[in-house]
Amino acid sequence: MKRDRNGGIWDFEHEMAAVGGGQDLILGLDGGTTSTVCVCMPVIPFTENHLAPDPPPVLARAVAGCSNHNSVGETAARETLEHVMADALSKAGSTRSAVRAVCLAVSGVNHPTDQQRILDWLRAIFPNDVRCSVHNDAMAAMASGTMGKLHGCVLIAGTGTIAYGYTEDGREARASGAGPILGDWGSGYGIAAMALTSIIRAYDGRGPETMLTSSILQELKLSSPDELIGWTYADPSWARIAALVPVVVSCAEAGDEVANGILLDAVQELASSVKAVVCRLGLCGKDGRDSCPLVMVGGVLEADRKWDIGQEVISCISKEFPGMRPIRPKVEPAVGAALLAWNFVKKQS
Repeated sequence: MKRDRNGGIWDFEHEMAAVGGGQDLILGLDGGTTSTVCVCMPVIPFTENHLAPDPPPVLARAVAGCSNHNSVGETAARETLEHVMADALSKAGSTRSAVRAVCLAVSGVNHPTDQQRILDWLRAIFPNDVRCSVHNDAMAAMASGTMGKLHGCVLIAGTGTIAYGYTEDGREARASGAGPILGDWGSGYGIAAMALTSIIRAYDGRGPETMLTSSILQELKLSSPDELIGWTYADPSWARIAALVPVVVSCAEAGDEVANGILLDAVQELASSVKAVVCRLGLCGKDGRDSCPLVMVGGVLEADRKWDIGQEVISCISKEFPGMRPIRPKVEPAVGAALLAWNFVKKQS
């Protein structure tokens, strides 16, 4: 067993025997700006058609905070990743010695150097025979909708946003996902930031009056728009800002033109990201009618409101690419990451 790198996180292993006398396990992790989820699954027996069971079996699930190194820094991100993996194994009544493969799918992994740095760190934690892989969180989101098959396009719109595409011959492309400073428009952060900006513009007399002012001030328990300055810069974390999206949607549903305009702009931005990826990879063929899955993940796209951002995005994309097939995953992205790890074990068998 590798040496403990982080205090007492792995102390539970000294007193715990692996479940089932050493049952082989897989860890799948989905790391985002708002939360990080790790699931522990048994190594699923391979079938003749090589398909995973639906739904896949999950032995344990653990949740922690942000693991995007661009948001919280490298040290804090690694501590979160290690803690949530240890927590999942502890809940499963097992240890690192039972793990056969680990797949980390983490937001902020945008370059091969990011991937290799986290991979080196991960390999120092687990035994040498464990198959380790690191990807952007979009890959796990895709796998959660296609049950482990990497083909098509995935759109994530939560605190941040990214569109990622994969072809069956291994080509890939992405759009957006560069963070709020470089323009994650259409994301939860982007929507809420535009709402806050609109309030300040209205207060200054530079923009139209909006219901957003009273609704957001009430939500934040503030008495005046000028107090938003102190509230915002006291903690400008992306997730804290993005948490205001439901208020924006409520105002749009109530007929506020400013809020409605913000959501319409978000729809166009999200749709344009998907279109850019589809065009670059030719996922829908020359006429746009070839069938292609579009996996849709993230709180912004959840279909539980009258003003349905996800459905509006689908309608916008379908005008140019009628072959796109929207998929709302039945399992969470962490399970998708575990299925990717399972596929890796399958290929090595």
